[in-house]
Amino acid sequence: MIKTDILIIGAGPTGLFAVFEAGLLKLKCHLIDALPQPGGQCAEIYPKKPIYDIPGFPEVLAGDLVDNLMEQIRPFDPGFTLGERAETIEKQEDGSFIVTTNKGTRHQAPVVAIAGGLGSFEPRKPILDRIDEFEDKGVAYIIRDPEVYRDKRVVIAGGGDSALDWSIFLADVASEVTLIHRRNEFRGALDSVEKVEELKKQGKINLVTPAEITALHGDDHLNAVTINKDGEDLLHETDHFIPLFGLSPKLGPIGNWGLEIEKNAIKVDNTLDYQTNIEGVFAIGDVNTYPGKLKLILCGFHEATLMCQSAYKIIYPDKRYVMKYTTVSGVDGFDGSRKEAEKAVVKSIN
Repeated sequence: MIKTDILIIGAGPTGLFAVFEAGLLKLKCHLIDALPQPGGQCAEIYPKKPIYDIPGFPEVLAGDLVDNLMEQIRPFDPGFTLGERAETIEKQEDGSFIVTTNKGTRHQAPVVAIAGGLGSFEPRKPILDRIDEFEDKGVAYIIRDPEVYRDKRVVIAGGGDSALDWSIFLADVASEVTLIHRRNEFRGALDSVEKVEELKKQGKINLVTPAEITALHGDDHLNAVTINKDGEDLLHETDHFIPLFGLSPKLGPIGNWGLEIEKNAIKVDNTLDYQTNIEGVFAIGDVNTYPGKLKLILCGFHEATLMCQSAYKIIYPDKRYVMKYTTVSGVDGFDGSRKEAEKAVVKSIN
């Protein structure tokens, strides 16, 4: 039995940052994740994709963000159960919870924080003949390593942020980037749409709208696609076809834990601490929903911070915690340790 203060289901950015906030409160954390490494989607799906809305980082690669978070929580020595899926939860007489994985590993904690992101997910595949045949032979639904497309001809299909962002990114990597969307309007950020339009003017991106891919061609490897535009079929030679139509999220076994679910997300009380309908069980990050919810990493960080404050009250109901800024209290384990930080403050006052 693995025992801890806060058991975190999901080792993505929100789950990792929760470890840091809990550590400041002297609370121990253990994380469970079905993936073989920490980082969630940032590590598994788009480690080389730049992220622009993390405070203090004008641009940071998703994989580098995970590395930074791992370094940030290192002093708090969290435990990990990786490559296993949280399967069942049982509430004990003392109010704690036992969570068992699909491989039988048992974990016990007074507080459980579900930070499972979108849950388990599968890419939404277009309905095209031979698409399964060309998977890993020119067809991919996720970009893990952009260098695969260095000096190659790439066709991307989609109208959301991923399609726009990767088209922009690969414009400086691939020899040719063609973006196909079935509508003239895109669902992504306006700034990204404007960048694509500018790259089109510069001749760095071929933008074809409204249009659809209707057929794939090749022998052992994809070598062309058929683009249907205005009822006319156009044969377009390419080395890679990347349909980015989003992910189909599923909560998996967590959906059977008795939690209140709305549109495949866990309902929480956002007036205080993001607790679910089960006392002692919280949901933070993209996995939760509430009025005004935004699925952003920085919002997950905020939710993790408030969750940890409430977790402390559950674990230590008779203790009063007085919050101190890390600029004063420091973080044990770093060069700027607590004692050094306090000495610096006293010195500056004197």
